[in-house]
Amino acid sequence: MKMKMLIRVCKISLLCFASLALAACSLLNDTQAERGPKAELSKKRQRVKAKREAEQRESKATDEGSDGGEVAAVAGSGYEQPVQAGTLEEVGVAESSGIAASRLNAGLFWTHNDSGDPPLLYAFDGRGARRGVWRVAGAKARDWEDIAAAPGTEARRSYLYIGDIGDNDKRRAEIVVYRVAEPTIAPDDIASTKSKPLMTEPAEAFRLRYPDGSHDAEALLVHPTSGDIYIVTKTTTDTAIVYKATAPLDASETTTMTRVGEVNVQDVLGGMMTGGDIAPDGRRVVLCDYFNGYELRLDTAQKPFDAIWQQTPVRVALGERVQGEAVAYSLDGKSLFATSEKRPAPLFEIRQSGSSVKD
Repeated sequence: MKMKMLIRVCKISLLCFASLALAACSLLNDTQAERGPKAELSKKRQRVKAKREAEQRESKATDEGSDGGEVAAVAGSGYEQPVQAGTLEEVGVAESSGIAASRLNAGLFWTHNDSGDPPLLYAFDGRGARRGVWRVAGAKARDWEDIAAAPGTEARRSYLYIGDIGDNDKRRAEIVVYRVAEPTIAPDDIASTKSKPLMTEPAEAFRLRYPDGSHDAEALLVHPTSGDIYIVTKTTTDTAIVYKATAPLDASETTTMTRVGEVNVQDVLGGMMTGGDIAPDGRRVVLCDYFNGYELRLDTAQKPFDAIWQQTPVRVALGERVQGEAVAYSLDGKSLFATSEKRPAPLFEIRQSGSSVKD
């Protein structure tokens, strides 16, 4: 009898142990599945960091071998080495997620924070000095990711386009791009602050829908003459997808975008595009991920603009950014400017080779 009881107890113990083991395996699998994309992203970032450190050593060796004159050009990119022009002075900017060169206020730029901030725009100059804060009238900030300056409904006016396009969980049925007349910045506007901002004119809200389901995106581009809107997705795969909303847009209805191309940068982060811009001449596009920039160029003026998505991206160094999510062309198209999330946020200028001005 005692032996039977002992056997029964052993069987029960084994069953309990097996159940616990199965539950633990299930929990582990669920956790791994949940962390899969984040783990993959972490691995990619580690690979990029190692690659970037190697490039920095190579770049340093090249600089040491130069004559100490002009800033050395990055081989094959068409641009010089990045130079830190300054640091964003505005204390309200904790996560510079987009940048645009003003078309109305020469030498000035606009930026905004990532999600969690009110619908605010921050102006600064080419050295990062603050120039004022504006609240976008009639806008909401769910997940602002990028900004562009381009034409709009009224001729001879400049407009700012703000992309509320972030969707990490890929659950949004629609995304929103706000368009607002660009404010004229006066010297006294520097007194405005995050808690006491100036007010823009009322913004229009363009609701956009992808033709093939939800996507996460952080790169908004607007063509400098046509006003066509482009969204470039952010993905952990090698290929980012490009969608287009053809101008003019109607704020009274939802516009279904058209897939017009894809971008494969052949780099460690693949399709994780975090920002972008179209050059003032309409013949170049710059995109960025957390660490590098990538430029696409049309080889002839006769080709339609959308042929640019068939071109091979050329990698451009954007400087030491902790988490780069913003890049833009200067107003004359001769330089790139890039910022970084986190504070203090550096402001880098990357000039085209041969465009440097000697003192």
